Amino acid sequence: MIIQLTIGTLIIIVNVILQAEMFSAYSRRLEKTIIALRVRFRRFANTAAIVTGVLFVMSVHSIQVWIWAFTFQTVGAFHELEPALYFSLVSFSTVGFGDITLGPDWRLLSALAAANGFLSFGWSTAYMVEMVRRTA
Repeated sequence: MIIQLTIGTLIIIVNVILQAEMFSAYSRRLEKTIIALRVRFRRFANTAAIVTGVLFVMSVHSIQVWIWAFTFQTVGAFHELEPALYFSLVSFSTVGFGDITLGPDWRLLSALAAANGFLSFGWSTAYMVEMVRRTA
């Protein structure tokens, strides 16, 4: 149990740092991006900025899902990448289909992945609200 909690906590820390750094970097470039999009897309510049921002946020989530998938595979919870990735996505998005479950040795990791995803999606929602406010 302690090993699961330790590994899960470390992965959450890595994902939080990743998301903070990537959001910070994107925020620093947002004004320049909006100006460039206004030149190119004129009337649709705000829409283009929002679409670009949403795709960026989704890419951050994708990286986090891959980190969890590699973690699940590295600890031996899965022997192949595809089920590890599928389980990671289902857990991180908090959908939790339940068609694939972890054994007792690693099942706490799935709850930590879900908690990480839940907080990450909440943070991303707040980030996108602020991004939309800045583009208007």
